Amino acid sequence: MAKLIYKPIGIVLGIVAGVVSKKIFDQVWGYIDDYEPPKPTHKHATWPKVLAAAAVEGIAFKVTRAAVDRAGARSFEHVTGAWPGEQAPERE
Repeated sequence: MAKLIYKPIGIVLGIVAGVVSKKIFDQVWGYIDDYEPPKPTHKHATWPKVLAAAAVEGIAFKVTRAAVDRAGARSFEHVTGAWPGEQAPERE
């Protein structure tokens, strides 16, 4: 039941994480380069710059998403007393 109740909260948190990670990426990229981050389809962008931009963006998104998801789950547990996800990782 907790997972069902948490689902819409998780969706909103995912949107928040996306917005926050974009701001973090823009801030970090500003320290790396004075220009906008290149898109992979920019003709004159170099491979290293395109791959660096993708790597920084991916790291910013995944770390932000993990932090927001974890904080959301902990807050949900604090309010409801039920953990919204798995109790422990599944063994292979």
